[in-house]
Amino acid sequence: MTRRLTLVGLGPGDPELVTAQAVRALNEADYFLVADKTGQHPGTADLIAMREAICARHVTGPWRLVPVPDPERDRAGRAEYTSAVRDWHEARVRAFEQVLLDNPGDAAVLVWGDPSLYDSAIRVADRIVERARVDVVVDVVPGLSSVQLLAARHRLVLNAIGGPITITTGRRLLDDAAAHDNLVVVLDGTLTCRRLPDPSAWRIWWGANLGSPDEHLMAGNLDEIADQIWSRRTAARQSRGWVMDTYLLRRGQQPHR
Repeated sequence: MTRRLTLVGLGPGDPELVTAQAVRALNEADYFLVADKTGQHPGTADLIAMREAICARHVTGPWRLVPVPDPERDRAGRAEYTSAVRDWHEARVRAFEQVLLDNPGDAAVLVWGDPSLYDSAIRVADRIVERARVDVVVDVVPGLSSVQLLAARHRLVLNAIGGPITITTGRRLLDDAAAHDNLVVVLDGTLTCRRLPDPSAWRIWWGANLGSPDEHLMAGNLDEIADQIWSRRTAARQSRGWVMDTYLLRRGQQPHR
């Protein structure tokens, strides 16, 4: 019997930022799947608790959350990065596949932000379909991303008039900043913008733990506030055991609205 596997974008964590379509998908599922990183990062238990709070707020009937232990990723160097991530994705496929085999019914995978933006859920679901050990059809429900919430909190238009925007990662920032003037940066655990060759040429709009009760925001000239951002980021991580941040970098005198 074909089952439904729905990837539900929950937004950045605030129950009030969950879409009506996501609420409907949650109420149609028999149970919820969530990647559980507590085995590797004990301080991340409240990431599961935040998703439980969203379910408690929006699901009208009984609900059940099934944690899926997240495989450890090989933190390889740049040359091996792609193969390391692919191996990690395959391990995730096997983990989610086994939970689906053990739990009949329609499942919803609870995804932070939006499933289309730097998240593995769609790739994992596609591989589960390809392997055909579980007979599922996959639906994707979009969610509000941290990039959108960053722009809203700072009252920003992400692009200059008629101009492009580049979304990149901390790993690629130094290369991409050489060729682009307007960048959104995600997945940057070391605040790589501090190593840009000419920090005085950039402005930054930064946000951490957006949509959570301990949200952090800072904006200004990169050369003036980069160290302050790093200090606040470090304090946020020490306080909760995790931090998720993103920022916009804009070169020169481009208008920010």
